[in-house]
Amino acid sequence: MPAPVEATVHKLETGQAAAYRQAPHNVEAEQALLGAILVNNEAFYRVSDFLLQEHFFDPFHRKIFEIAASLVRAGKMATPVTLKTFVGSDQDIGSGLTVSQYLVRLATEATTVINAADYGQIIYDLALRRSLIQVGEEMVNLAYDAPVDMAPGDQIEEAERRLFALAETGRSDGGFSSFADALRDAIDMASAAYQRDGHLSGLATGLDDLDRVMGGLQPSDLIILAGRPGMGKTSLATNIAYNIAKNYKVEVQPDGTRKTLDGGSVGFFSLEMSSEQLATRVVAEQANVPSYKIRRGDLSEEEFSRLVTASQDMQATPLYIDDTGGISIAQLVARARRLKRQRGLDLLIVDYIQLLTGSGKKGNENRVQEITEITTGLKALAKELNVPIIGLSQLSRQVESRDDKRPQLSDLRESGSIEQDADVVMFVFREEYYVKNKMPKEGTEEFFKWQAEMESLAGVAEVIIGKQRHGPTGTVKVQFDADVTRFGNLARTDHLPIQTGE
Repeated sequence: MPAPVEATVHKLETGQAAAYRQAPHNVEAEQALLGAILVNNEAFYRVSDFLLQEHFFDPFHRKIFEIAASLVRAGKMATPVTLKTFVGSDQDIGSGLTVSQYLVRLATEATTVINAADYGQIIYDLALRRSLIQVGEEMVNLAYDAPVDMAPGDQIEEAERRLFALAETGRSDGGFSSFADALRDAIDMASAAYQRDGHLSGLATGLDDLDRVMGGLQPSDLIILAGRPGMGKTSLATNIAYNIAKNYKVEVQPDGTRKTLDGGSVGFFSLEMSSEQLATRVVAEQANVPSYKIRRGDLSEEEFSRLVTASQDMQATPLYIDDTGGISIAQLVARARRLKRQRGLDLLIVDYIQLLTGSGKKGNENRVQEITEITTGLKALAKELNVPIIGLSQLSRQVESRDDKRPQLSDLRESGSIEQDADVVMFVFREEYYVKNKMPKEGTEEFFKWQAEMESLAGVAEVIIGKQRHGPTGTVKVQFDADVTRFGNLARTDHLPIQTGE
């Protein structure tokens, strides 16, 4: 039966063709660039900020580029004559040419230095394609022969990490920008802030006094929000997240890209609480129903109606929650990039950074170094995605041993790297929490003093700005409703209507 035989032969032929398919390369472009460098060393500086020797396909071309680069950087001339000494006459280059003849041919057939950057870009792009092929082949091989303890999700995370590492390594679009370009960007930012409601250059948190001091949450900033347990740092982060998400307005540009006009799309990594618990907090705040009533099901008909109405209004809110526990900083970075690419991202919140792990597997052997890796990674991610990142942090117990319980920068756990990498450090403090636990015996003079103090502190919280790179430090007072875990604007006497006597 000839048909199966023909099919087998066809499979063999196509299989052989696939097996012997050469990786993408352009030897002529490599020769043209190397020749341009040998004729005019200025050509090297046109490509030196993004092109490396490993980007060349031909091994001999790699060696020529490496030696030429070393000579030029040392302030010496890279010519066929000077290179001949370092390349070695025993190098086999084929084509019946000696090393000297090949170098001279490169120089004599070279194009002008003007084309050097274009040839360099071609070589770089082809090298990138070869790296993509390598990553793809390793992905396929690993999927076929995966270790027993490796879940498919882990392989996906690893593939994403390698792909993004490939995208960020050796980027040719970096380097210096002129002061005129930087100045134009600064003026554009100021213009956008002037035209926006509230005149903020960053994202509005919904807390007016805090926005006034910070100018909103600034793109590429790492903002640390710290506090002792019970102070309400998760509640504050949740309030800010929802305030920004509910105000989300977007405009599609003529080129198809989306431009955020107000608010933003928010990603929330909740490493401590489940997404259901977080959603309960948000809906309790919006419906003005105590969260403990929601958990118990102890709701009146009117409260349940408010709850349903609030949940319906919140359906389309661009707030995305990842409640995976114990993820590494590498996994967080990969997922944040994915969210930015697929759904957009304007603010990222991590609750909280001490629950993240580093890339190593040393555990608690050197926790300070691990926290350093985490905060450095978060700051780099904020710059890469050009979004503010709010990282929640614990405070050390030394706060409790002081008479004044207001936190300071030195109270941050593993504070060195956190304080150094952060653009803004904020603390949440509620004096009411501490005074409440000091209730004296009822009926005594101390009790009445305590009662008066409690009344003055009730529902008041402080957001202490301990560090801010581009603004003042200080304390902002806000209103806090413990029943529904809601932070809001505190009524200010200077904003009240003028009181007139009758």
